[in-house]
Amino acid sequence: MTRRRWSLQTAVFLGGATLIVVTALAAAVLYSASLQRRGEELAIEQLRTRGELSASLLARQMYSMWIDVSRLAAIIDPADIPEARRQIQFVSQLEQRYAWLGIADPGGKVIASKDGMAEGRSVADLRWFRQGLGAPTAVDDHESEALERLLQTASGPYRFIAMSAPLMHDGAPAGVIGAQIDWKWVIESVAALASRNIDLVLLSRDGIVLFGAPDLVGKPLTIGSAQAASRGASVALIERWPDGKDYFTVTIPTVGYADLPSFGWSLLIRQDAVAAMAPTRELVRSFWFNV
Repeated sequence: MTRRRWSLQTAVFLGGATLIVVTALAAAVLYSASLQRRGEELAIEQLRTRGELSASLLARQMYSMWIDVSRLAAIIDPADIPEARRQIQFVSQLEQRYAWLGIADPGGKVIASKDGMAEGRSVADLRWFRQGLGAPTAVDDHESEALERLLQTASGPYRFIAMSAPLMHDGAPAGVIGAQIDWKWVIESVAALASRNIDLVLLSRDGIVLFGAPDLVGKPLTIGSAQAASRGASVALIERWPDGKDYFTVTIPTVGYADLPSFGWSLLIRQDAVAAMAPTRELVRSFWFNV
C-alpha cells in the first residue's frame, strides 16, 4: 500500500514537473519568437526612418538649386548680353555643380553661357528649353546626342539634371535661362547618405538603377520592392536581391520636396538580413544560455 502510494506521489510529482518544464519551454519559445519579430520590426523602422530622411535631404538639395535658377532668371536681363554673360560666368565660378549655365532667346538660340559654350547654337529642341518658356521646370533626362551637341563633347551617353526658368523683359517673355547639373554631384550626394551597413538604391522613373551597388547600376531592377516603388507604393519586406542575398528592404516611392517638379525617382533602402538581425540573434542566444 505504501509502495503504491509512493508510486502515485512520484507520478504526480513527475507529471507536475513535466508540465512546468513544458510550460516554461513553451513560454521561452514564444518569447524568443517575440524577440525575433521585434528585431525585424526595429530593423524595418530604422530603415524607413533612414530612407525618408535621405530622400528628403536629396530633394531639398535639388530644390535649393532649382530655386537658385529661378532667382537668376529674375536678376539677369537678356537685353544686356555682356552683363548677362558676366553674371553667368561669376555664378558658374561660385557654383561648380553647373556643367553648363546659359540663356537662350525665345527662338532657342544661346546668347550667353558659361565659358561661351554653345553660344550661337540652338537648344530649341531640348525639353528644358521648351518647358522653361512657360514656367520654372526641372527634368532628369538622358539626351546624350543633344548634350554632346550642346557642350561639344564626345563623352558618350550622359545623364543630367536640367533646370530652367523663363526670362522676362519689360513684362514680356524674353527667353529662357537653363542650367545643366553635373550628374556626378547627384551621385555623390546620394553616396554621402549611405552608411557602411545600409545601402541606398536610386531608381529612375522606368526602374533603371541610377545609383547603387556597381553590379546594379544602369540595369533594370525587377524585384518586388522596385515594382512596388514604380506603382507609388511604400512597402517593407525581406526579399532576395540579384546577388543572391536576403535584405530587409523599404521603398520610398517619391523623392520630392515642396513644389519641385518630379523626376520620377524612387529610393530603396536595404540592409543585409543576416547583419540586421545579428544583435537580436545574440540576445536570443544569451537568453537560452541563461534559461
